[in-house]
Amino acid sequence: RDTRTCLVGSEMCIRDRRTAAELRWLLRDSTIQTAHHGDDHRVQDPYSLRCVPQVHGAARDALDQLRRVLDIELNSATDNPLVFPEGGVVPEDVLATGRGLVISGGNFHGEPVALALDYAKLAIAEIGAISERRVALLLDPRLNDGLPAFLGASSGLDSGLMILQYTAAALASESKTLAHPASADSIPTSANQEDHVSMGSVAARNAMTVLEHTERIVGIELICAAQGLDLRLDLQADTAPGVGVAAAHERIRTVIDRLEQDREPGPDLEAAYRLVHDGRLVDLAAAPVTVGTSWLGPDPR
Repeated sequence: RDTRTCLVGSEMCIRDRRTAAELRWLLRDSTIQTAHHGDDHRVQDPYSLRCVPQVHGAARDALDQLRRVLDIELNSATDNPLVFPEGGVVPEDVLATGRGLVISGGNFHGEPVALALDYAKLAIAEIGAISERRVALLLDPRLNDGLPAFLGASSGLDSGLMILQYTAAALASESKTLAHPASADSIPTSANQEDHVSMGSVAARNAMTVLEHTERIVGIELICAAQGLDLRLDLQADTAPGVGVAAAHERIRTVIDRLEQDREPGPDLEAAYRLVHDGRLVDLAAAPVTVGTSWLGPDPR
């Protein structure tokens, strides 16, 4: 989101209205953005910028599905056997079911949760993948609209933020491997009595790892976006970022200093990760949900 102000470009095509509304809210009153409205230097932005509402919106849908499934399963009877103190719906002389009082079934099977977790971790991995692409755009002097290579203060002498993109790329690549659906696998156990299992615990464990990877990638994007914004304002001192972007930049700068020369990146990476993990910028994107406004309008969902 901050990256959009650093990499100026054309208007976005909006699909997911809620995500798009948050972008507009962050960018409101940006004179960096409006300063380039008359330029014809770029026909279209790369997908990682232009398709943020569509990609992030689709990921939100996947997480909503996980939340729905977990809500159902946590409030369901998943025991085996199921015990009905008042009896069941079978005749009392059917001994195999304990006369309807005790019924062996399959409500314990973790397939609903496993499938939802696999879907969610794929969506989370996609957020990391598209974030890494925006980092790459910011660091590439061929694509960042006049900013120095790797956003370094002394191009050719310092590495700038080059290694941070290496880190983001490595994390995104590992997440792609972990995004393989655990629920697609099953090995029979218990003499083939338990011949198809959900592997939901593996899906959950991988989802947690992918989530941490993505939080770290987004933290790297925050570092690069803040640096890019500082450098952009050096070039365009008579402009200002959007209100939400400026507030996010201020919060980032309270824990991560501007890069003036190469330094060990570990503390900055950890500070950025904590910003994301603790949700310390989330409130800045909270666009007003007022029907009929330019920010959101009626929620199509």
